[in-house]
Amino acid sequence: MSTAVSHDIRVTVQARFEAGQSDPSAGRYLFSYRITIANRGQRTAQLLHRFWAISDSLAPPREVEGPGVVGSVPVLEPGEQFTYTSYCDLRSGMGRMHGSYRMRHLDDGSEFEVAIPAFDLHFPYAAN
Repeated sequence: MSTAVSHDIRVTVQARFEAGQSDPSAGRYLFSYRITIANRGQRTAQLLHRFWAISDSLAPPREVEGPGVVGSVPVLEPGEQFTYTSYCDLRSGMGRMHGSYRMRHLDDGSEFEVAIPAFDLHFPYAAN
C-alpha cells in the first residue's frame, strides 16, 4: 500500500495482480488498483482531471490523462472520501505507476495538484 498527502488530500493506493484476466505466455499482465481519496482539510474539493505515468519493463513508458476518474468527477466535503478501482495492463510482469489529480476548491475555484504515490505492479512469481 502507498500513501501520499498533498493540500490536505490523502491518496492511498493498493495494487493487485489479476491472474484470471492475465495471460503471461502472451505477454498480457493485468493489474487492478484501488484508490481512496480522502479530504482531510476544511474546504470542499472536486477532482477534475487525472494524469498517470506508467512504466513497463518490456515496453516504452506511457502517459494516460483525462477528465475525472472512472467516469466521475467526485466532490469531497471535509472528512469525506471516495474509493474506486481501475486497471492497468502491462506487457511484462513488472512495472510502476505514479501520477497526479488536478482538483478545485469549490469555495473560490482555485485549482491545485494532488500527488498519487508511486506504486509497483509485480507479477507475484517474478518478485523474490
